[in-house]
Amino acid sequence: MAWSGCYRWLGDNVPPGEPPIIYECATVPVPLDHDDPRGASVLISVVRIPASDRAHRIGSLFLNPGGPGGSGVDFALFAGPYLYTPELRARFDIVGFDPRGIARSTQLRCTGSPRQQGPWFVPLVWPESAAETDAWALSDAALQEDCDQRGGRILDHMSTADVARDLDLLRAAVGDEQLTYAGYSYGSYLGVTYANLFPSRVRALVVDGVLDPVAWSTGDPGQQVEPFSTRLRSDVGSRDTLAEFFRLCDEAGDGCPFAAPGGSSARYDALEARLRAHPVDLDGFAYDHRFLVGDTLGFLYSSPEWWTLADLLATLDELSAGGSASQRAAFEEKRRSVGSGHSGFPRYPGYEGFAAVACADSDNPTSVAAWSAAAADRALVSRFGPLWTWVSSVCNDWPGSQQDRFVGPWTARTANPVLVASTRFDPATPLHGAQRVAGLLPGSRLLTVEGWGHTTLFLSAAADAAVAAYLLDGTLPAVGARFSQDLDPLAPPAAADARGAGAAASASTLRATHLMSLRGAPYGR
Repeated sequence: MAWSGCYRWLGDNVPPGEPPIIYECATVPVPLDHDDPRGASVLISVVRIPASDRAHRIGSLFLNPGGPGGSGVDFALFAGPYLYTPELRARFDIVGFDPRGIARSTQLRCTGSPRQQGPWFVPLVWPESAAETDAWALSDAALQEDCDQRGGRILDHMSTADVARDLDLLRAAVGDEQLTYAGYSYGSYLGVTYANLFPSRVRALVVDGVLDPVAWSTGDPGQQVEPFSTRLRSDVGSRDTLAEFFRLCDEAGDGCPFAAPGGSSARYDALEARLRAHPVDLDGFAYDHRFLVGDTLGFLYSSPEWWTLADLLATLDELSAGGSASQRAAFEEKRRSVGSGHSGFPRYPGYEGFAAVACADSDNPTSVAAWSAAAADRALVSRFGPLWTWVSSVCNDWPGSQQDRFVGPWTARTANPVLVASTRFDPATPLHGAQRVAGLLPGSRLLTVEGWGHTTLFLSAAADAAVAAYLLDGTLPAVGARFSQDLDPLAPPAAADARGAGAAASASTLRATHLMSLRGAPYGR
């Protein structure tokens, strides 16, 4: 690989006391179709932070931040300098890559330009009325048609198995005999896929915030009638995590801006009902109960931001009860400050990357009516059920091929054990996904952080140290290992800043910022 210096202006993005970072970039050609290795190729964009202790360098630690559609280059640039422990960063090259079809790599592009918003944008979090459902279905059809006409050959080679094969070529290109890898959220599915395609090449592999691979791909027997995003039961994880927010808010009392005499859960229920009946007008934009649920989910991803969530909810509650223009402006400003815009479900430029991978990987129904039925059914279980269900509706007639995908079995014995990590309350990838993967992969070990949020990264210094020890020399944590979360979810910003000198706090802030910037994308961090 031909590495060259890049992103020099980010060199000071380092923990206190550490020297400036040198980033290096490369572009690697890989086969478009791995069944035709001498045919057409696509380019994979790669960045690395070279190990600072070259004399004791172990190899490369490859990262995937999730999505599908997340940029591994961005993740390495901004999170790489803070990952796990100084010793780990000294002894590994930290390597991020943009998967095929995504960001700086050869893109799947279904619109005329990277920034063009397709006609498939709809300003909804999920549809409810017949007219909204029709509009949603038309938007799906528009994206399907755009990708069919403009997507090109790469559209048929976007499965996670394709990315896993690319990853194996990157491993070989950096000179590592076996892979060292950490994958978060959807990146866990990539890691589990790699482990089953190339079990003899696993040196150390961490999956954190874990998708159930059976639910993502085929479902258990009888589940094929459900959309894949319903099978994952993310709605249950979101429901249970929100219940924890309410519990902690009630315990905090006056320390939680959303606390109420009758309980924060009852206050939220009343707010949701009020917004359902009377959406708040934000300069012509109707903020209804669905946007409340969508914004709430985004905050649940990162528990260090829960005081901000409580403050935002309190402001919205006052506004919805007949607040003033100044309260409206305050709510809009608070929402903008944490990255929430007016748009609903993020049919953003690049959404086709999420759809292309997810639809290539998964079995799904073929009628829009199946999503309507699933959403209605899951709404009885969780207020988040319709949101999670409708995220996959574009898969009802996706034009890309599934010929390259891997659908199991998921039980390969890897050369070295896999480390599986999860929080106790994860709003996107519930703990049961990690438990299932730990049960499927022989010899794997489950690590649990007794805390809240999507993935364990930066939530517990002790857990991060345990993961680092495993990556460095293969040392597994004890069976049933559990670690406490370091950060108080409802600490107000001033208190968080006060506790915040040093690398751990900087990393936690970075984690929160990164997650909040991706809050609109379910599975996306």
